Amino acid sequence: MEIEKKYLTKEIPFSLDNFLCKQMIQAYISFQPTIRIRKSQEQYFLTVKGKGHVAREEFEIEINQQEFDCLLKKTEGNFVRKRRYYIPVESGYMAELDLYEGELEGLMTTEVEFPTLEEAGAFVAPSWFGKDISFEMGYKNTALSLYGKPREES
Repeated sequence: MEIEKKYLTKEIPFSLDNFLCKQMIQAYISFQPTIRIRKSQEQYFLTVKGKGHVAREEFEIEINQQEFDCLLKKTEGNFVRKRRYYIPVESGYMAELDLYEGELEGLMTTEVEFPTLEEAGAFVAPSWFGKDISFEMGYKNTALSLYGKPREES
Protein backbone atom coordinates (compact mmCIF):
# COMPACT_ATOMS: atom_id res chain seq x y z
CA MET A 1 0.00 0.00 0.00
CA GLU A 2 1.33 3.40 -1.00
CA ILE A 3 0.21 6.27 1.24
CA GLU A 4 1.38 9.69 0.07
CA LYS A 5 0.42 13.33 -0.03
CA LYS A 6 1.32 15.66 -2.90
CA TYR A 7 1.82 19.42 -2.88
CA LEU A 8 2.09 22.10 -5.56
CA THR A 9 5.36 23.84 -4.81
CA LYS A 10 5.86 27.38 -6.10
CA GLU A 11 9.33 28.24 -4.79
CA ILE A 12 12.14 26.64 -2.87
CA PRO A 13 13.61 28.87 -0.13
CA PHE A 14 17.00 27.11 -0.05
CA SER A 15 19.68 25.69 -2.34
CA LEU A 16 19.22 22.16 -3.67
CA ASP A 17 22.97 21.64 -4.14
CA ASN A 18 23.43 19.44 -1.05
CA PHE A 19 20.55 17.02 -1.68
CA LEU A 20 20.54 13.73 -3.56
CA CYS A 21 19.05 14.20 -7.03
CA LYS A 22 17.92 11.53 -9.48
CA GLN A 23 17.00 12.09 -13.12
CA MET A 24 13.80 10.22 -13.98
CA ILE A 25 11.86 9.36 -17.10
CA GLN A 26 8.54 7.59 -16.82
CA ALA A 27 5.97 6.46 -19.33
CA TYR A 28 2.67 4.63 -19.20
CA ILE A 29 1.78 1.31 -20.78
CA SER A 30 -1.80 1.65 -19.53
CA PHE A 31 -3.78 4.36 -17.76
CA GLN A 32 -6.57 2.06 -16.51
CA PRO A 33 -5.20 0.17 -14.72
CA THR A 34 -2.13 2.32 -14.19
CA ILE A 35 0.92 0.46 -15.47
CA ARG A 36 4.07 2.57 -15.56
CA ILE A 37 7.72 2.10 -16.44
CA ARG A 38 10.39 4.35 -14.96
CA LYS A 39 14.08 4.90 -15.47
CA SER A 40 15.76 6.40 -12.41
CA GLN A 41 19.46 6.98 -13.03
CA GLU A 42 20.56 3.50 -14.16
CA GLN A 43 17.71 1.57 -12.51
CA TYR A 44 14.51 0.50 -14.26
CA PHE A 45 11.11 -0.31 -12.76
CA LEU A 46 7.70 -1.60 -13.77
CA THR A 47 4.91 -0.40 -11.48
CA VAL A 48 1.22 -1.26 -11.27
CA LYS A 49 -0.93 1.13 -9.22
CA GLY A 50 -4.47 0.72 -7.96
CA LYS A 51 -7.16 3.38 -7.78
CA GLY A 52 -7.16 6.05 -5.10
CA HIS A 53 -5.69 9.35 -4.05
CA VAL A 54 -3.73 9.37 -0.78
CA ALA A 55 -3.78 5.58 -0.31
CA ARG A 56 -3.68 2.98 -3.06
CA GLU A 57 -2.24 -0.41 -3.84
CA GLU A 58 1.14 -0.40 -5.56
CA PHE A 59 3.26 -3.23 -6.89
CA GLU A 60 6.75 -2.49 -8.22
CA ILE A 61 9.46 -4.74 -9.65
CA GLU A 62 12.91 -3.90 -10.92
CA ILE A 63 13.48 -4.69 -14.58
CA ASN A 64 16.57 -4.44 -16.79
CA GLN A 65 17.33 -1.92 -19.54
CA GLN A 66 16.42 -4.35 -22.31
CA GLU A 67 13.00 -5.00 -20.75
CA PHE A 68 12.52 -1.24 -20.25
CA ASP A 69 13.40 -0.50 -23.88
CA CYS A 70 10.99 -3.20 -25.10
CA LEU A 71 8.15 -1.89 -22.91
CA LEU A 72 8.89 1.70 -23.94
CA LYS A 73 7.63 0.82 -27.44
CA LYS A 74 4.23 -0.03 -25.94
CA THR A 75 3.67 3.23 -24.06
CA GLU A 76 0.85 5.75 -24.46
CA GLY A 77 0.81 9.48 -23.75
CA ASN A 78 3.88 11.66 -23.28
CA PHE A 79 6.98 10.90 -21.26
CA VAL A 80 7.14 12.52 -17.84
CA ARG A 81 10.68 13.79 -17.28
CA LYS A 82 11.81 15.18 -13.95
CA ARG A 83 14.63 15.70 -11.52
CA ARG A 84 13.75 14.34 -8.08
CA TYR A 85 15.43 15.77 -5.00
CA TYR A 86 15.31 13.88 -1.70
CA ILE A 87 14.97 16.36 1.16
CA PRO A 88 14.65 15.29 4.81
CA VAL A 89 12.06 17.34 6.69
CA GLU A 90 11.95 18.08 10.43
CA SER A 91 9.13 15.64 11.12
CA GLY A 92 11.44 12.73 10.16
CA TYR A 93 9.90 12.13 6.75
CA MET A 94 11.59 12.34 3.36
CA ALA A 95 10.22 14.91 0.93
CA GLU A 96 10.56 14.12 -2.78
CA LEU A 97 10.70 17.38 -4.71
CA ASP A 98 10.05 16.90 -8.42
CA LEU A 99 11.19 19.56 -10.90
CA TYR A 100 9.54 18.65 -14.18
CA GLU A 101 11.23 19.08 -17.55
CA GLY A 102 10.26 19.25 -21.21
CA GLU A 103 6.58 20.09 -21.81
CA LEU A 104 6.05 20.24 -18.04
CA GLU A 105 8.93 22.69 -17.44
CA GLY A 106 8.22 25.02 -14.53
CA LEU A 107 5.97 22.61 -12.65
CA MET A 108 7.22 21.61 -9.18
CA THR A 109 5.56 19.15 -6.83
CA THR A 110 6.57 17.71 -3.48
CA GLU A 111 5.45 14.30 -2.23
CA VAL A 112 5.80 12.58 1.12
CA GLU A 113 5.10 8.90 1.76
CA PHE A 114 3.73 7.68 5.08
CA PRO A 115 3.53 4.29 6.81
CA THR A 116 -0.10 4.85 7.92
CA LEU A 117 -3.16 6.91 6.99
CA GLU A 118 -3.14 8.32 10.53
CA GLU A 119 0.36 9.73 10.05
CA ALA A 120 -0.63 11.17 6.67
CA GLY A 121 -3.63 12.85 8.27
CA ALA A 122 -1.60 14.29 11.13
CA PHE A 123 1.23 15.57 8.92
CA VAL A 124 1.80 19.32 8.95
CA ALA A 125 3.72 20.26 5.81
CA PRO A 126 6.39 22.96 5.85
CA SER A 127 5.06 26.15 4.24
CA TRP A 128 7.40 25.84 1.24
CA PHE A 129 5.60 22.64 0.15
CA GLY A 130 2.67 24.77 -1.07
CA LYS A 131 -0.93 23.77 -1.68
CA ASP A 132 -2.05 20.19 -0.94
CA ILE A 133 -3.07 18.71 -4.30
CA SER A 134 -3.38 15.09 -3.16
CA PHE A 135 -6.98 14.91 -4.39
CA GLU A 136 -6.56 16.92 -7.61
CA MET A 137 -6.58 14.54 -10.56
CA GLY A 138 -4.89 17.00 -12.92
CA TYR A 139 -1.62 16.76 -11.00
CA LYS A 140 -1.33 12.97 -11.01
CA ASN A 141 1.53 11.87 -13.25
CA THR A 142 -0.92 9.93 -15.41
CA ALA A 143 -2.86 13.14 -16.14
CA LEU A 144 0.37 15.08 -16.73
CA SER A 145 1.38 12.43 -19.28
CA LEU A 146 -1.97 12.62 -21.07
CA TYR A 147 -2.90 16.31 -20.82
CA GLY A 148 0.19 18.27 -19.79
CA LYS A 149 0.17 20.94 -17.10
CA PRO A 150 -3.19 21.86 -15.59
CA ARG A 151 -4.42 25.22 -16.90
CA GLU A 152 -3.60 27.19 -13.77
CA GLU A 153 0.03 26.07 -14.21
CA SER A 154 0.36 26.82 -17.92
